[in-house]
Amino acid sequence: MSKPNLILAIESSCDDTSAAVLSNNVVLSNLVAGQKIHEQYGGVVPELASRAHQANILPVVHQALQKAQIELSQLSAIAFTKGPGLLGSLLVGSSFAKGLAWGLNIPLIEVNHMQAHILAHFIKNENDEYPDFPFICLTVSGGHTQLVLVKSATNFELIGQTIDDAVGEAYDKAAKLLGLPYPGGPLIDKYAQNGNPNAFKWPTPDVGKYEFSFSGIKTSVLYFLQKQVKENPNFIKENLEDICASLQHHLVKILLDKLTLAEKKYQTKNLAIAGGVSANSHLRSSLKTLGKKLGVKTFIPKFEYCTDNAAMVGIAGLQLFQNNHLASLSSKPTARLAV
Repeated sequence: MSKPNLILAIESSCDDTSAAVLSNNVVLSNLVAGQKIHEQYGGVVPELASRAHQANILPVVHQALQKAQIELSQLSAIAFTKGPGLLGSLLVGSSFAKGLAWGLNIPLIEVNHMQAHILAHFIKNENDEYPDFPFICLTVSGGHTQLVLVKSATNFELIGQTIDDAVGEAYDKAAKLLGLPYPGGPLIDKYAQNGNPNAFKWPTPDVGKYEFSFSGIKTSVLYFLQKQVKENPNFIKENLEDICASLQHHLVKILLDKLTLAEKKYQTKNLAIAGGVSANSHLRSSLKTLGKKLGVKTFIPKFEYCTDNAAMVGIAGLQLFQNNHLASLSSKPTARLAV
Protein backbone atom coordinates (compact mmCIF):
# COMPACT_ATOMS: atom_id res chain seq x y z
CA MET A 1 0.00 0.00 0.00
CA SER A 2 1.36 3.42 -0.98
CA LYS A 3 2.06 6.05 1.64
CA PRO A 4 -0.94 8.42 2.13
CA ASN A 5 -0.61 12.06 1.11
CA LEU A 6 -0.67 14.14 4.29
CA ILE A 7 -1.67 17.72 3.51
CA LEU A 8 -1.58 20.67 5.92
CA ALA A 9 -4.02 23.29 4.66
CA ILE A 10 -4.32 26.95 5.66
CA GLU A 11 -7.31 29.21 4.98
CA SER A 12 -7.21 32.95 5.72
CA SER A 13 -9.18 34.64 2.96
CA CYS A 14 -11.51 36.69 5.16
CA ASP A 15 -12.13 36.72 8.92
CA ASP A 16 -11.68 33.05 9.84
CA THR A 17 -8.25 31.56 10.50
CA SER A 18 -8.39 27.86 9.76
CA ALA A 19 -5.96 24.95 9.55
CA ALA A 20 -6.66 21.35 8.65
CA VAL A 21 -4.77 18.11 8.16
CA LEU A 22 -5.98 15.61 5.56
CA SER A 23 -4.82 12.08 4.84
CA ASN A 24 -5.83 11.75 1.21
CA ASN A 25 -9.55 12.70 1.30
CA VAL A 26 -10.01 11.98 5.01
CA VAL A 27 -10.09 14.99 7.36
CA LEU A 28 -7.96 14.31 10.43
CA SER A 29 -8.51 17.77 11.91
CA ASN A 30 -10.18 21.02 10.89
CA LEU A 31 -9.77 23.96 13.29
CA VAL A 32 -11.37 27.38 12.78
CA ALA A 33 -10.75 30.53 14.84
CA GLY A 34 -13.43 33.17 14.25
CA GLN A 35 -13.16 36.91 14.88
CA LYS A 36 -15.88 38.41 17.09
CA ILE A 37 -14.43 41.90 16.79
CA HIS A 38 -16.23 42.62 13.51
CA GLU A 39 -19.73 42.27 14.96
CA GLN A 40 -19.69 45.77 16.45
CA TYR A 41 -18.98 47.24 13.00
CA GLY A 42 -21.67 45.30 11.13
CA GLY A 43 -19.15 43.80 8.71
CA VAL A 44 -15.55 42.69 8.33
CA VAL A 45 -12.89 45.37 8.85
CA PRO A 46 -9.88 44.27 6.70
CA GLU A 47 -7.12 45.71 8.89
CA LEU A 48 -8.54 44.15 12.04
CA ALA A 49 -8.96 40.84 10.23
CA SER A 50 -5.28 40.81 9.20
CA ARG A 51 -4.12 41.49 12.76
CA ALA A 52 -6.33 38.74 14.14
CA HIS A 53 -4.95 36.26 11.58
CA GLN A 54 -1.43 37.08 12.73
CA ALA A 55 -2.39 36.30 16.31
CA ASN A 56 -4.35 33.15 15.48
CA ILE A 57 -2.43 31.34 12.77
CA LEU A 58 0.35 29.76 14.83
CA PRO A 59 -1.87 28.33 17.61
CA VAL A 60 -4.49 27.16 15.08
CA VAL A 61 -1.90 25.29 12.99
CA HIS A 62 -0.36 23.83 16.14
CA GLN A 63 -3.74 22.60 17.38
CA ALA A 64 -4.63 21.13 13.97
CA LEU A 65 -1.42 19.10 13.91
CA GLN A 66 -1.89 18.07 17.52
CA LYS A 67 -5.49 16.93 17.00
CA ALA A 68 -4.48 14.97 13.88
CA GLN A 69 -1.55 13.43 15.81
CA ILE A 70 0.76 14.38 12.95
CA GLU A 71 4.34 15.69 13.18
CA LEU A 72 5.58 18.35 10.79
CA SER A 73 8.12 15.88 9.44
CA GLN A 74 5.29 13.61 8.22
CA LEU A 75 3.68 16.21 5.95
CA SER A 76 3.71 15.66 2.19
CA ALA A 77 2.79 19.22 1.21
CA ILE A 78 1.25 22.49 2.41
CA ALA A 79 -1.78 24.07 0.73
CA PHE A 80 -2.91 27.65 1.22
CA THR A 81 -5.56 29.98 -0.15
CA LYS A 82 -4.14 32.19 -2.92
CA GLY A 83 -7.40 34.10 -3.45
CA PRO A 84 -9.90 35.56 -3.87
CA GLY A 85 -10.27 37.36 -0.56
CA LEU A 86 -8.96 40.25 1.54
CA LEU A 87 -5.37 40.85 0.47
CA GLY A 88 -4.03 41.51 3.97
CA SER A 89 -5.63 38.34 5.30
CA LEU A 90 -4.39 36.28 2.35
CA LEU A 91 -0.85 37.58 2.91
CA VAL A 92 -0.79 36.25 6.46
CA GLY A 93 -1.77 32.74 5.41
CA SER A 94 0.37 32.58 2.29
CA SER A 95 3.47 33.93 4.06
CA PHE A 96 3.10 31.40 6.85
CA ALA A 97 2.57 28.55 4.40
CA LYS A 98 5.56 29.53 2.26
CA GLY A 99 7.84 29.87 5.25
CA LEU A 100 6.81 26.48 6.62
CA ALA A 101 7.11 24.75 3.23
CA TRP A 102 10.57 26.24 2.72
CA GLY A 103 11.69 25.21 6.20
CA LEU A 104 10.43 21.65 5.75
CA ASN A 105 11.57 21.47 2.10
CA ILE A 106 8.21 20.11 0.93
CA PRO A 107 5.91 21.16 -1.95
CA LEU A 108 3.69 24.24 -1.75
CA ILE A 109 0.21 24.30 -3.30
CA GLU A 110 -1.82 27.44 -4.03
CA VAL A 111 -5.58 26.99 -3.97
CA ASN A 112 -8.44 28.98 -5.48
CA HIS A 113 -10.87 29.65 -2.63
CA MET A 114 -13.99 29.27 -4.79
CA GLN A 115 -12.79 26.01 -6.31
CA ALA A 116 -12.10 24.78 -2.78
CA HIS A 117 -15.74 25.41 -1.79
CA ILE A 118 -16.84 23.26 -4.73
CA LEU A 119 -14.33 20.46 -4.12
CA ALA A 120 -15.43 20.17 -0.48
CA HIS A 121 -17.94 17.70 -1.90
CA PHE A 122 -15.08 15.23 -2.33
CA ILE A 123 -14.11 15.11 1.33
CA LYS A 124 -14.67 11.59 2.66
CA ASN A 125 -18.25 11.16 3.84
CA GLU A 126 -20.15 8.37 5.56
CA ASN A 127 -22.09 7.44 2.42
CA ASP A 128 -19.15 7.56 0.01
CA GLU A 129 -21.34 9.55 -2.39
CA TYR A 130 -19.68 12.18 -4.56
CA PRO A 131 -20.73 14.12 -7.67
CA ASP A 132 -19.87 12.61 -11.04
CA PHE A 133 -18.00 14.82 -13.50
CA PRO A 134 -19.23 16.95 -15.09
CA PHE A 135 -21.60 18.55 -12.60
CA ILE A 136 -23.02 22.01 -12.03
CA CYS A 137 -22.37 23.80 -8.76
CA LEU A 138 -24.20 26.86 -7.48
CA THR A 139 -21.58 28.62 -5.36
CA VAL A 140 -23.12 31.16 -3.00
CA SER A 141 -21.44 33.27 -0.33
CA GLY A 142 -21.16 36.80 0.98
CA GLY A 143 -18.86 37.75 -1.87
CA HIS A 144 -19.79 35.44 -4.74
CA THR A 145 -22.79 34.01 -6.54
CA GLN A 146 -21.72 31.75 -9.40
CA LEU A 147 -22.89 28.89 -11.58
CA VAL A 148 -19.91 26.67 -12.38
CA LEU A 149 -19.64 23.70 -14.72
CA VAL A 150 -17.14 21.41 -13.00
CA LYS A 151 -15.56 19.27 -15.71
CA SER A 152 -12.90 17.74 -13.48
CA ALA A 153 -11.14 18.46 -10.18
CA THR A 154 -8.87 20.89 -12.00
CA ASN A 155 -11.12 22.12 -14.83
CA PHE A 156 -13.86 24.66 -14.07
CA GLU A 157 -16.00 26.68 -16.47
CA LEU A 158 -17.88 29.73 -15.22
CA ILE A 159 -21.42 29.63 -16.65
CA GLY A 160 -22.71 32.80 -15.01
CA GLN A 161 -22.33 35.03 -11.97
CA THR A 162 -23.71 38.10 -10.25
CA ILE A 163 -23.27 41.39 -12.05
CA ASP A 164 -23.32 43.34 -8.78
CA ASP A 165 -23.94 42.07 -5.23
CA ALA A 166 -23.77 38.47 -4.07
CA VAL A 167 -26.78 36.78 -2.51
CA GLY A 168 -25.01 36.68 0.86
CA GLU A 169 -24.73 40.46 0.75
CA ALA A 170 -28.45 40.72 0.03
CA TYR A 171 -29.16 38.62 3.11
CA ASP A 172 -26.84 40.57 5.39
CA LYS A 173 -27.88 44.03 4.19
CA ALA A 174 -31.57 43.18 4.38
CA ALA A 175 -30.95 41.90 7.91
CA LYS A 176 -29.32 45.21 8.81
CA LEU A 177 -32.39 47.08 7.54
CA LEU A 178 -34.50 44.84 9.78
CA GLY A 179 -32.35 45.73 12.78
CA LEU A 180 -30.74 42.30 13.05
CA PRO A 181 -27.08 41.97 14.16
CA TYR A 182 -24.24 40.92 11.85
CA PRO A 183 -24.02 38.38 10.34
CA GLY A 184 -27.70 38.62 9.56
CA GLY A 185 -28.15 35.85 6.98
CA PRO A 186 -28.52 33.02 9.51
CA LEU A 187 -31.00 35.11 11.51
CA ILE A 188 -33.20 35.70 8.47
CA ASP A 189 -33.17 31.93 7.95
CA LYS A 190 -34.13 31.42 11.60
CA TYR A 191 -37.06 33.87 11.61
CA ALA A 192 -38.26 32.62 8.22
CA GLN A 193 -39.05 29.21 9.69
CA ASN A 194 -42.32 30.50 11.18
CA GLY A 195 -43.22 33.04 8.50
CA ASN A 196 -45.41 33.10 5.40
CA PRO A 197 -43.23 32.83 2.25
CA ASN A 198 -45.99 34.50 0.18
CA ALA A 199 -46.68 37.39 2.53
CA PHE A 200 -44.81 40.02 0.50
CA LYS A 201 -43.64 40.25 -3.11
CA TRP A 202 -40.19 41.33 -4.28
CA PRO A 203 -38.87 42.21 -7.76
CA THR A 204 -37.10 39.71 -10.00
CA PRO A 205 -34.02 41.21 -11.69
CA ASP A 206 -34.09 41.30 -15.50
CA VAL A 207 -30.57 40.15 -16.35
CA GLY A 208 -28.89 37.58 -18.60
CA LYS A 209 -30.01 33.96 -18.67
CA TYR A 210 -27.32 32.72 -16.27
CA GLU A 211 -26.48 36.01 -14.53
CA PHE A 212 -27.65 37.21 -11.13
CA SER A 213 -28.33 40.64 -9.65
CA PHE A 214 -29.27 41.43 -6.06
CA SER A 215 -28.63 45.17 -5.65
CA GLY A 216 -32.16 46.06 -6.83
CA ILE A 217 -33.74 43.67 -4.35
CA LYS A 218 -31.83 45.32 -1.51
CA THR A 219 -33.09 48.73 -2.65
CA SER A 220 -36.67 47.48 -2.89
CA VAL A 221 -36.45 46.14 0.67
CA LEU A 222 -35.18 49.53 1.84
CA TYR A 223 -37.98 51.52 0.17
CA PHE A 224 -40.63 49.00 1.22
CA LEU A 225 -39.59 49.16 4.87
CA GLN A 226 -39.31 52.95 4.87
CA LYS A 227 -42.86 53.24 3.52
CA GLN A 228 -44.35 50.69 5.92
CA VAL A 229 -42.56 51.99 9.02
CA LYS A 230 -43.70 55.53 8.21
CA GLU A 231 -47.29 54.29 8.33
CA ASN A 232 -46.75 51.91 11.25
CA PRO A 233 -43.60 52.29 13.42
CA ASN A 234 -44.04 48.72 14.69
CA PHE A 235 -44.32 47.18 11.23
CA ILE A 236 -40.98 45.35 11.28
CA LYS A 237 -41.50 43.93 14.76
CA GLU A 238 -45.04 42.79 13.94
CA ASN A 239 -44.13 41.27 10.56
CA LEU A 240 -40.51 40.17 11.00
CA GLU A 241 -41.11 36.46 10.38
CA ASP A 242 -43.21 37.07 7.26
CA ILE A 243 -40.69 39.54 5.84
CA CYS A 244 -37.85 37.08 6.37
CA ALA A 245 -39.79 34.13 4.97
CA SER A 246 -40.98 35.91 1.83
CA LEU A 247 -37.58 37.47 1.12
CA GLN A 248 -35.75 34.19 1.64
CA HIS A 249 -38.23 32.30 -0.54
CA HIS A 250 -37.74 34.85 -3.33
CA LEU A 251 -33.94 34.81 -3.16
CA VAL A 252 -33.77 31.00 -3.20
CA LYS A 253 -36.23 30.84 -6.11
CA ILE A 254 -33.99 33.17 -8.15
CA LEU A 255 -30.96 30.97 -7.42
CA LEU A 256 -32.65 27.68 -8.27
CA ASP A 257 -34.42 29.00 -11.37
CA LYS A 258 -30.99 29.85 -12.82
CA LEU A 259 -29.59 26.50 -11.73
CA THR A 260 -32.50 24.77 -13.47
CA LEU A 261 -31.80 26.63 -16.71
CA ALA A 262 -28.14 25.63 -16.56
CA GLU A 263 -28.99 21.97 -15.95
CA LYS A 264 -31.43 21.92 -18.87
CA LYS A 265 -28.63 23.16 -21.13
CA TYR A 266 -25.76 20.97 -19.89
CA GLN A 267 -27.72 17.87 -18.79
CA THR A 268 -25.19 16.84 -16.13
CA LYS A 269 -27.67 14.93 -13.92
CA ASN A 270 -25.58 16.12 -10.95
CA LEU A 271 -26.30 19.39 -9.12
CA ALA A 272 -24.46 20.78 -6.09
CA ILE A 273 -24.37 23.86 -3.89
CA ALA A 274 -21.37 25.28 -2.04
CA GLY A 275 -20.28 28.33 -0.05
CA GLY A 276 -21.51 29.95 3.14
CA VAL A 277 -25.10 30.45 1.98
CA SER A 278 -25.34 26.72 1.21
CA ALA A 279 -25.91 26.34 4.97
CA ASN A 280 -29.29 28.04 4.50
CA SER A 281 -32.07 25.60 5.40
CA HIS A 282 -34.52 26.72 2.70
CA LEU A 283 -31.89 26.50 -0.04
CA ARG A 284 -30.90 23.02 1.10
CA SER A 285 -34.45 21.68 1.23
CA SER A 286 -35.41 23.40 -2.04
CA LEU A 287 -32.44 21.86 -3.86
CA LYS A 288 -33.58 18.39 -2.77
CA THR A 289 -37.07 19.13 -4.05
CA LEU A 290 -35.64 20.41 -7.34
CA GLY A 291 -33.53 17.28 -7.70
CA LYS A 292 -36.62 15.06 -7.42
CA LYS A 293 -38.50 17.24 -9.91
CA LEU A 294 -35.72 17.10 -12.50
CA GLY A 295 -34.72 13.50 -11.78
CA VAL A 296 -31.11 14.39 -10.97
CA LYS A 297 -28.72 13.73 -8.10
CA THR A 298 -28.17 16.59 -5.67
CA PHE A 299 -25.20 17.18 -3.39
CA ILE A 300 -25.26 19.36 -0.29
CA PRO A 301 -22.12 19.96 1.81
CA LYS A 302 -21.98 19.17 5.53
CA PHE A 303 -22.51 22.29 7.60
CA GLU A 304 -18.88 22.44 8.74
CA TYR A 305 -17.72 22.62 5.12
CA CYS A 306 -20.13 25.38 4.03
CA THR A 307 -18.43 28.37 5.60
CA ASP A 308 -14.73 29.13 5.13
CA ASN A 309 -12.57 26.28 6.44
CA ALA A 310 -9.20 24.71 5.73
CA ALA A 311 -10.52 21.20 5.05
CA MET A 312 -11.89 22.38 1.72
CA VAL A 313 -8.53 23.99 0.92
CA GLY A 314 -6.89 20.69 1.79
CA ILE A 315 -9.07 18.58 -0.53
CA ALA A 316 -8.51 21.06 -3.37
CA GLY A 317 -4.78 21.03 -2.62
CA LEU A 318 -4.77 17.25 -2.71
CA GLN A 319 -6.27 17.23 -6.21
CA LEU A 320 -3.65 19.71 -7.40
CA PHE A 321 -0.85 17.79 -5.68
CA GLN A 322 -1.88 14.55 -7.33
CA ASN A 323 -1.88 16.31 -10.71
CA ASN A 324 1.54 17.87 -9.99
CA HIS A 325 0.17 21.44 -9.97
CA LEU A 326 2.65 22.95 -7.50
CA ALA A 327 3.42 26.54 -6.56
CA SER A 328 6.74 28.30 -6.16
CA LEU A 329 7.92 30.35 -3.18
CA SER A 330 7.43 33.45 -5.35
CA SER A 331 3.67 32.83 -5.41
CA LYS A 332 1.65 35.93 -4.56
CA PRO A 333 -1.89 36.05 -3.17
CA THR A 334 -4.48 38.00 -5.11
CA ALA A 335 -7.70 39.62 -3.92
CA ARG A 336 -9.45 38.84 -7.22
CA LEU A 337 -9.22 35.41 -8.78
CA ALA A 338 -11.51 33.86 -11.37
CA VAL A 339 -12.92 30.43 -10.66
